[in-house]
Order: sequence, then structure tokens, then C-alpha cells
Amino acid sequence: VKDYLGLTKPILFDHVSYNLVWTTHPTDNYYKQEYLSQNDTLEKFKKLVTVDVLVGNINLKDIVASKLSELKKMKESNPVVNYQTFGKGDEIMLDFLLSQNTPNGKYLSVVERNVYRYKNVIDKNGQKAVLLFAVSERAYGDDIDKFLANLKAHRLNLLNLVGAFNIPDIRIKN
Repeated sequence: VKDYLGLTKPILFDHVSYNLVWTTHPTDNYYKQEYLSQNDTLEKFKKLVTVDVLVGNINLKDIVASKLSELKKMKESNPVVNYQTFGKGDEIMLDFLLSQNTPNGKYLSVVERNVYRYKNVIDKNGQKAVLLFAVSERAYGDDIDKFLANLKAHRLNLLNLVGAFNIPDIRIKN
């Protein structure tokens, strides 16, 4: 797996070590890296850490507005979808919930909570970019009710952890 962003591996988040497991560089100015703990897989994870970078002189608010538009559209057909934004200095955080139904549409099969933290950065090569540091938590099947109850009781925990996380400097490598 190629580390395009020059991040030290692994990422330590909330006292758990997350290793780089997948990357992509689909366009000249976009990079995505995903990190999992030792016990998770991309196919079925409990927690995923993602770092996305979009290089260029890009308006942070436009990026967030695009994601909000996507979530609003999803909410039209999925009542579980819910979201909230927060300003944090010159950063924007987005907290949102998604779900997927079983094939028959009668039950939830996956619920995913995401906390996104968008930030303007300049990489070590002097390139301007928008960086997204994201943490996704998932529950599947019978674990969904417990997940939602825990989320209701401890919703601010992940927000505070993502907000306080010291995002490492990046150096884009092609």
C-alpha cells in the first residue's frame, strides 16, 4: 500500500493504533488513505480512520457544502440520515449518521456514524490543500440497537476526540 501523504504509520487515535490498509490517487489533485486497527477489515470494520487531501486553492466551505448537499439528498429516501456541522476556528466539522437496509428493505443491516474534520493545510512541499481527517464507526445487524443507544449517551466523545486530534503534517508524494 503506497503512502501518498508521507504520514507516519501507524496513526494513533484514542489510544488505538491504526495501520494504513488502502490508498487511492484517482486524479492529479486527490489522495485518499484509509487506516484500520489490527482486528478490523475494510469489508467489516468497527472503526475506520481516513485522511483525504484535495490539492489546490479550494474553498473549504464549498467542499463542506457539497457533502451537505449529498447528505440532504440521501435523507430524502433514508430517514436515518442525520447530520450537524460545527465551526472550529478555521476548520469545519461534520457529524453524520448513515444506514443501509437489508436486501428486503425491512431491517437495518449497517449503521455508520462519521465525524469529518475539514482543514486548510499547506503540505511540506508548499502546496495548498484541503485535508479531511475522518473517523467512521459502524455497527452491523444485531449490534445496531446497542450502537445507537451508546451513540445517544456518548455522542460528544467522538466529536471531542476528532476535534482535539493533532493532525500530522503531510508531504504529498506521487
